[in-house]
Parts: sequence; structure tokens; C-alpha cells
Amino acid sequence: MEESAESARKLVRTALAAWHLEELTDTGTLLVSELVANAVKHTNSRVIRVVISRPSERFVRIGVVDKARVLPEMTKPGDDLLTSGRGLLLVDALAERWGTDLFRWGKQVWVELMCEPAW
Repeated sequence: MEESAESARKLVRTALAAWHLEELTDTGTLLVSELVANAVKHTNSRVIRVVISRPSERFVRIGVVDKARVLPEMTKPGDDLLTSGRGLLLVDALAERWGTDLFRWGKQVWVELMCEPAW
């Protein structure tokens, strides 16, 4: 898992640097780490794919694709948050938007970060 997360963080750092959006690096690498951890922990996918794109001038989208169609679930009040289950709460707090795209063969869980407009 740690190897997958480090590769994902490196991809995010490289893409953000290429787009001159280094200010998003800390948040982007934290979010991709959470998405990769969820994909590894909650699916039996042996392969995951990390996708980073710039759908518009104002947003960067980071996605993790796996072969499981199980939707991610937010932690419910009363769940034991001391040991685990904080990942999607963190995603929800840090991302501008996030969601899941279902495919016939799996899904992509994605987050969007807002970029400051270049003046």
C-alpha cells in the first residue's frame, strides 16, 4: 500500500508542478493518499490507477480508479473514529468537491481542488 501511495503522491506533485500549482501540493498529496488507502483497504482490486487532470482553468481533479463497484461510505456519527474511518471525512473537508463515477467494471473516486485564477 505504501508503495502505491508514494507513487500516487509523486504523480500529483509532478502534475501540479508542471501546471505551476505548487500551492495545492500538500492538500493534493494528502487527498490522493487517502483515496489510494481506501481503494487498497476496501476493494480487492489488485491494480488501481491514479488519474490527475485539469478539467477547467479553475479546477484540478485527482481520481483513483479500481475494479470494485462498492461505493465509498462516509463515517456515521457514533462510529469509532479513534482507530479508522476518518479518510472520507478528511476528503470532504479538504476537497472543493468529491464524488464517485461508477463504470460497468468498477469505479473512480475523485476529488476536485480549486485553483486560484492566474492574473
